Amino acid sequence: MKIVDFDQYIRVIEDFPKPGISFKDITTLLKDGEAYRAAIDNIVEQVKGYQPDIIVGPEARGFLLGAPVAYALGIGFVPVRKPGKLPGQTVSETYELEYGCDTLEVHADALRPGQRVAILDDLLATGGTTSATARLIEKTGAQVVSMGFLIELSFLEGRKKLQGYDIFSLLNY
Repeated sequence: MKIVDFDQYIRVIEDFPKPGISFKDITTLLKDGEAYRAAIDNIVEQVKGYQPDIIVGPEARGFLLGAPVAYALGIGFVPVRKPGKLPGQTVSETYELEYGCDTLEVHADALRPGQRVAILDDLLATGGTTSATARLIEKTGAQVVSMGFLIELSFLEGRKKLQGYDIFSLLNY
């Protein structure tokens, strides 16, 4: 596994999407084939120890990490989407945001009871989306064995909302 200083591939955009926010843009890492491959390889190494049966990624950047990790491990990938995006019968989870509510959905037949699931996403901030994703997975009877992130904004204390889960991140701000 190649060790890479991933921080050099993250572009920081101040005051986006609103004043006071220091946005961590991963598109600059994604466009560099070597850095993107190294990030995926590092996540694969972290995740495989948990022996997941399947990877789950929340819309939309969770797809960019989760699908290639699932491919590398030879296991399936399940997308978690916003309402109305999945064509089949779904299970949903509504959660609170600082400015209202949001809902996530997964196909009702996407996960089986007892399946070992790793959740992968680009960013751990407040933990709201990941916590809702975990509850959604658990509604299906599957088990969350790990949560992995490219970036963690530790000052937002998202880990507190995810206590009891095994969490890793490649970068920490």
